[in-house]
Amino acid sequence: MRDAVGHQWHDNPMKATTLLDRAIYSYADVDRLNGLSPGTGKRWLEGHVRAGVFYEPVLRPEPTGANAVTWGEMVEARLLAEFRGRVSLQRLRPAVVRLREKFGNHPLAHASPFLSVEGRELVRQVQNEVSLDPQLQLVVVRNDQLMLDLRTQRFRDAVSYEDGVVVNLHPTGRTPEVLMDPRRSFGQPSVRGVRTDVLAEDYRAGESIESLADLYDLELMQVDQAIRYELINSAAQAS
Repeated sequence: MRDAVGHQWHDNPMKATTLLDRAIYSYADVDRLNGLSPGTGKRWLEGHVRAGVFYEPVLRPEPTGANAVTWGEMVEARLLAEFRGRVSLQRLRPAVVRLREKFGNHPLAHASPFLSVEGRELVRQVQNEVSLDPQLQLVVVRNDQLMLDLRTQRFRDAVSYEDGVVVNLHPTGRTPEVLMDPRRSFGQPSVRGVRTDVLAEDYRAGESIESLADLYDLELMQVDQAIRYELINSAAQAS
């Protein structure tokens, strides 16, 4: 089945669910790959205690005690990372709970809320029902049209859908050849299946971009973007 813009989704729900539930990340991966402060990903997924008060997870129905993070959770954290700011993302939890009822587990990793008019209408309905803070709204009305918020649109532009769910994402728009795909390289950033951290490590060890391209059967541009991605990511973590 395809939507009005030609995206394929909902052909194989069982396959899609299996992919979203693939546990391949750590909490540290969530922080590192989404440019978050250490501990942020775990708070979003396991909840946290502050001033003696326990705050429920934003992205999970309840804490699991698990040390592993699924692909679906990584994707949802990627969307939440777009909304970091002065408003606590804890306020998103009621909306995520309701969206989970309407779209299934990992609703923010599904195509339905974002690619169809009906899905966006449901999202707006949920936002209104839970009185979601305007600064956290996923869809907005502009010029009498229901559209994705600019931050949601940035997320949408970074991902690809198959069978109704996100199957890969670009961790940054500045290096479009770099992808995260749970079916390759254990979901770590890579170019054509070659991990960017491996290429960057070889480069730091003295290998040239030309030799790495030849060794891994990559284009020069792909090797260059892999190295630049690692530099960008390292700089973001250090700041």
